[in-house]
Amino acid sequence: MTGDDKTIISNIARRLNLAADATHMPHLYFMTDPVRTPDPVAAAGRLPLGCAVVLRHYDVPDRLSLAMKLKQVCRAQSLPLIVAGDARLAHAVQADGLHLPEWALRQPDVLHRQWRNAYNGLIIAAVHSERALRLAVRFGVNAVLASPVFPTESHPDGGVLGAHALARWGHRSQVPVIALGGVSRLTAPQLIGTGCAGIAGIGGLIETKRETFENNPFPGKHL
Repeated sequence: MTGDDKTIISNIARRLNLAADATHMPHLYFMTDPVRTPDPVAAAGRLPLGCAVVLRHYDVPDRLSLAMKLKQVCRAQSLPLIVAGDARLAHAVQADGLHLPEWALRQPDVLHRQWRNAYNGLIIAAVHSERALRLAVRFGVNAVLASPVFPTESHPDGGVLGAHALARWGHRSQVPVIALGGVSRLTAPQLIGTGCAGIAGIGGLIETKRETFENNPFPGKHL
């Protein structure tokens, strides 16, 4: 991944955001990953303006310390920080938002509901089906991350939404739909006209040898 690739993806994401009339939401979402981004604090310092950081380091020993350091960098860079899964942690570090994995839409806990009802932060959620999209809208999220849109390095032969299904979701959804999974400088142009409001991923926002955004490399609930 080169700086030019990052610029291309960022520009396309901004175009999608404008076309979807979703400028109140970030157009890019950097999904941290304990394997691919072991130092998310350093990575956040190199992200473009308009990008949100989604902290998905679920099982690190001192997540509070990491979140506090990341919050400092995000504040300095004017980047929203969104904490995945843990409403208590999001509150403790005064995060700008809370990210719900799809499983949490089916079984939201009390703290998730309290965040929705008591705080003025963003709520986004991962969705992999139209049923999950309906659950997210019913819960009151501000946006959904639909995935995987394209084949990913971690799941090259797995099922994907594709641009046509994403367009159906994007044009019908009551909340902005963000494309996640397999988005690269080659696939990102296929998102134009789908109605989606931005792009989320890992590889396309950091300069690594890999050339594609990936969905979560660990299948299961941690999305």
